[in-house]
Parts: sequence; C-alpha cells; structure tokens
Amino acid sequence: MNTPKADPIKPRVAVHKFSSCDGCQLAFLNLGEDLLTLAGRVELVHFAEAGPLDPDTDVDVAFVEGSVSTAEDLERIQHIRQHSGLLIAIGACATSGGIQGLRNGVFGENWVTQIYSHPEAIASLERSTPISSHVKVDFELWGCPVSGPQMLAVVNSLLLGVTPRDNADKVCTECKRRGYPCIMVTRGIACMGPVTRAGCGALCPSLGRDCYGCYGPAENANTGALAVQFRSQGLSPEAVVQRFQSINSQAPVFLAAADRIRIKSHD
Repeated sequence: MNTPKADPIKPRVAVHKFSSCDGCQLAFLNLGEDLLTLAGRVELVHFAEAGPLDPDTDVDVAFVEGSVSTAEDLERIQHIRQHSGLLIAIGACATSGGIQGLRNGVFGENWVTQIYSHPEAIASLERSTPISSHVKVDFELWGCPVSGPQMLAVVNSLLLGVTPRDNADKVCTECKRRGYPCIMVTRGIACMGPVTRAGCGALCPSLGRDCYGCYGPAENANTGALAVQFRSQGLSPEAVVQRFQSINSQAPVFLAAADRIRIKSHD
C-alpha cells in the first residue's frame, strides 16, 4: 500500500505596515487569482489588510511597508528583524523614507504647532527614515507603490531559492522597449526618467506625461547632467531641486543632487 506523502512545509510569510499609505500592501491584494495561488504555496501568518493577525510570530520572510517615523516604529522593527529569516523592504517609504521624509530637517515645535491644534498628541520622530537605517534588509523593492507583478516575482524567486532580481535599469529603457516617444525630446517636458529606476512599465510616459521619480534612483544615475538639461529647458534652480525632492527625497543620490543644485545656485 502506498503511504500518502506528507504536505511540504510552507514558508511562513508576514506583511507588516509602518508609516505609509498601505498602497504597497494593496499591490499584494490586487494580484487577484495570483494571490490565491500564492496563498496555496506559502502560509500567510500576518497580513492585516488580508485578515491574518499574528505580528509577533517567527516567519521565514517578512515584507515591510512604510518608514520608521515614531519611537514605537523603532522598537517594532527591531522585533520584526529578530523574528524574521529574510526581511524585504517594499515601496518608497520603506526604502527611502517616503513622502513623509520631506519633513526631515524642518520638523520642529513651531512647525508642528502651526499645523496641529493639539501638538502634544504628535509623537513623530524628527526624521522619517528607511528600514535599512535601523536593521539589516535582505532586499529592497522600490516604487510608490510597488506593482503586483513585482511582488509576485520576488516571492517566486524566494520560493525557488534564488536572489530576486533588482531592476535598476532606467525608465528610459522601458520607454524604448514599449515604443513610447521620449517626452523630453518630442514635447520638451522635463522628465525624471533618465535617473529613475524601471519597474512601473513607464506608466506616466505612456500617458504623455513626464516621469516624476516614484521608483527611486536608477543605477549610475547621472543627476548632474539631468539637472543641466532641466535648466536648459527653462526650469529655475528651485524647480530643479523640487524634481529631486519628491517621493524619494531622502534617497542619497537624489538628496545629494538637490544639495549640489542649492550650493551652485548660491555661488
């Protein structure tokens, strides 16, 4: 008589939220039928958006969305790191501090008092920082938000025991592959595509508008040359700085570019 084979042990997976908008978690949910297939291959032990709640358990893989913005965040990310085999940071908030990173360097008592009627209730740290500033991160998936196919590709790679591919190509390469005309060449619009990493499918250029850098800096991003190009198109130094100081304002490459432009404009 044949003995039934035991079911293989499924990898235990958790999805955690820090300071963020939940958009990257929704990329998981938007997988639809692919998510159901994935759920059959892994054990989702914690994913508040989907239902399972067990944030303190040991897992093989932890996906973390959001930046570290409160004292509670600092304590919680240490706990998650200690109880996770692999930790994957997903989205701009987790990889660069996100849009809330715009407060870095200007956050103070007067600023908070001007905005909130009860400033004593605000417990935010002075800076919004990426996950990697506090714990070891095994892989970063950039984007605002990340896409479902990106997430699925990472999980499939991990299930096969291989390192996920870091797509550090530029958005311009996606435009070329898909046959989209260059926004800067054909319409004279300042575009962040030459320094922004691929992954979005060149969504904005496909609709005739410029890339604004939501997937973070690409590999070997020549921000200096792009800044010169922006100035030749009539943008003021302040406007060029704003191009780099957006969703991924605290990414070191973009932060350095903005600082160089500020210094040069005051020479």
